[in-house]
Amino acid sequence: MTQIDDRTEDDAQTPRLRFAPSPTGFLHIGAFRTALFSWLYARHSGGKFILRIEDTDLARTVEGAVEDFNDGLAWLGMDVDEGPVIGGPYGPYTQVQRKALYQQYAHQLIESGHAYHCYCTPERLDEMRKEQIANKLPPRYDRHCRYLTPEQRAEIESKGTSWVVRFAMPLEGETVVPDRLHGDMVFKNSDLDDTVILKTNGLAPYHLAHLVDDHLMKITHVIRGEEWISSAPRHVQIYQALGWKTPLFYHVPNVLGKDKKKLSKRRNAPSWSDYKKQGYLPEAVFNFLALLGWAYDDKTEIFERDELIRVFTLDKIGISAGIYDADKLLWMNGVYIRKLPLAELVERTIPYMERPEAEGGLPEAVARPLDRAYTTRVLELEHERLKTLGEAAEIVSFFFEKEIDYDLSILIQKKMDAEGTRSALERTRDALNTLPNWEHEAMETLLRELVITLGIKNGQLFGAIRTAVSGRTATPPLFQMMEVLGREVSMRRIDQAIAKLS
Repeated sequence: MTQIDDRTEDDAQTPRLRFAPSPTGFLHIGAFRTALFSWLYARHSGGKFILRIEDTDLARTVEGAVEDFNDGLAWLGMDVDEGPVIGGPYGPYTQVQRKALYQQYAHQLIESGHAYHCYCTPERLDEMRKEQIANKLPPRYDRHCRYLTPEQRAEIESKGTSWVVRFAMPLEGETVVPDRLHGDMVFKNSDLDDTVILKTNGLAPYHLAHLVDDHLMKITHVIRGEEWISSAPRHVQIYQALGWKTPLFYHVPNVLGKDKKKLSKRRNAPSWSDYKKQGYLPEAVFNFLALLGWAYDDKTEIFERDELIRVFTLDKIGISAGIYDADKLLWMNGVYIRKLPLAELVERTIPYMERPEAEGGLPEAVARPLDRAYTTRVLELEHERLKTLGEAAEIVSFFFEKEIDYDLSILIQKKMDAEGTRSALERTRDALNTLPNWEHEAMETLLRELVITLGIKNGQLFGAIRTAVSGRTATPPLFQMMEVLGREVSMRRIDQAIAKLS
């Protein structure tokens, strides 16, 4: 049985953790969750957080993906200590620039007998896999090139045949992968094939490249998704073949949807930019992500950033999958919005309101830029109801539109008819015209007295007024709303409602 380094967390050097995305696509929010665990522990422990771009899969590289990684980290407030932009002592921090290093260590493994050139063509490998599947065998490399003699290799290479480098896994025994969350995980070496560690273009795939980089960059803790558990014994064996200590492994649980299936882009998993466009606060998303697979206790859910850094420890990461609950995130975002000072709410919401109508902003007929003082009064009324900044434009549009449109049926209240509603609104108009000052307290006192005079219920009169001045059935408190709308707008809309009912 192969054993590896048994350092404790306390024995390790100053923690160095990394986020190493591949630019083969734009990451969904679950990937940023795993990066957040590394960032939080780096900040908690006084360590370093490194960004490294694993871009050796040139054929699948997506333009703009690297910029998206950087922008996502910045939006979430996850600052980087070392990386492609900021630099650092262990650069370069993009793998295509480290090609010579991978070739150096692949050659070292060949020289020590731990790796070999493989000349098998893609066609041969495809036929091999088809035959294995037909025979109900697990598809894996059959080690055809592992035992070629030096003479055979020389003859093949004299023909200019291209090759890859494969790592020669032990054929017997077991490999133990000590994991800080799962404990020691034991794998039979006979179940593992000889994986490719250097491609024909001279670049290394993940299995060698990340390992070389982690060692040379002095990474102490590797926090990655549990889907890498099956590859971990190969990584342990390569570490041993190179004579290096392994970092501390934490294979964290996946993030699942409510249907208990893994969150993925193929299944419309949201990205950080989706949240930004919808008006989620980064501090709320940050808090939410930290709780996907980690918990401080069984009750605390709202954490300020500094508090989360202070209490975050790796031993509180669970082994059960984190469940992505969009409803919980929406609730949490509402909590954070309500905590914002009014002035900050206004500054952060106005850009969403002023964007084009097609992108969720106010109708194009509404003049931009918005009046800050008036918008502040409007948002003060809506502060408690907002769940995202992006929904503000739709919720408050009637405060800004010159004309409002609504179905006449919602104007007529329960157990009232058109004539009764029209009459009640006419009496309302006449009463409001007597007010010397347009203040909500005076309006409320006056109209509550009118309800008694008319012999109807508060909800009937106030519901009709609410719809008349807003076109909505649900709004902020009626009289505060009318005060903000102003006398002219409110009275004009009541007159228009009366005309609709005539």
